[in-house]
Amino acid sequence: MSVSVDVAWKSLNKYSEELCGDKVELLKTPDSNIAILADGMGSGVKANILATLTSQILKTMFANGAPIEDAVETIAHTLPVCKERQVAYSTFSVLQVFHNGEAYLVEFDNPSCVFIRNKKIVSIPFETRMIEGKEIREYRFQVQINDCFVLMSDGVIYAGAGELLNLGWTWESMAEYTLKCTKDTLSAKRLCAMLSQACDDLYMQKPGDDTTVCVTRIIERKVLHIFTGPPASKEDDETLMTEFMSGEGKHIVCGGTSANIAARYLGKEIETEITDANSDVPPTAKIKGLDLVTEGVLTLGKALSLLKQYLSDDVDVDFFLALDEDNGASRLAKLIIEECTDLYLYVGKAINEAHQSPDLPFDLSIRMNLVEQIKKSTMEMGKNVILKYY
Repeated sequence: MSVSVDVAWKSLNKYSEELCGDKVELLKTPDSNIAILADGMGSGVKANILATLTSQILKTMFANGAPIEDAVETIAHTLPVCKERQVAYSTFSVLQVFHNGEAYLVEFDNPSCVFIRNKKIVSIPFETRMIEGKEIREYRFQVQINDCFVLMSDGVIYAGAGELLNLGWTWESMAEYTLKCTKDTLSAKRLCAMLSQACDDLYMQKPGDDTTVCVTRIIERKVLHIFTGPPASKEDDETLMTEFMSGEGKHIVCGGTSANIAARYLGKEIETEITDANSDVPPTAKIKGLDLVTEGVLTLGKALSLLKQYLSDDVDVDFFLALDEDNGASRLAKLIIEECTDLYLYVGKAINEAHQSPDLPFDLSIRMNLVEQIKKSTMEMGKNVILKYY
């Protein structure tokens, strides 16, 4: 079994602090994906430095294949000691998922990872080891498709308003809330946004500690094919459509002329869908055999703006409400973000006079620019993209 992972994280700074004392590093090695969450002691600048040092040391050493003993020993000898408590470290969690399905989790003083499998909270057996006088929990196991792991800093399980008790928000209640959210979510980033929002609400928007969640979901390969723009030569219509339709996965056509080519090739009618008349996104259509048919440039442009927003640091629950809207741009962006590991783009080079200044060369046309940006944004999400021109 070869597995794919979807990883995302989100942090809340302690109230009134400019820097976060938690640090997350994501790393890809030739045979695995690694997520590192470090929580520096205290808050502010000192905690940020401790967490950054710890995460960078772990990232560098794991990338070079160093064993956990060497990494912990290096951290123990590198970080400065707190004069008050005579301890100096940042706590940490590291999850490594290999492409063959094997996984390795190590935790040092962070709250335990929440592990959800088959819609249940599951306990993973672990071994306790002492390294440099520090107790380390180690887990080794095989992952399955749809497994979900949540690493967290202790700000998550202490979430509550001011000096009050945290109203029963414990590791168990956090795990139960995570389980509930996984039933409604398709992506790691959406789950991060929901968990972070819950913590922020419990803190009444004034977090009493740095609060970070890092979600890893094990996903199956999902292929998306998008065809937009007629080929430069009409003789290539059939070649493009044959290649476009032959691939496994979902098939999307963007653009009126492209839709006509697809309908002709498939021998099907185009049916316009009735959508919200007040929407600023053009209506979609239906062609039997295709998963989505949209207008071209306007829809691609609005979908691209959602992709760029998703890649920014301030993604929250409101963003996902926009992503769930029933219009062509939201549906297209949602498929790319949440239901795709591999994207194939089939792009015709025919010049549409409406989108082309006679003074500009082909590759500066609006459609080409949009496609290149969609490719770039999708790759930034860690997905595979293949772009082919006709």
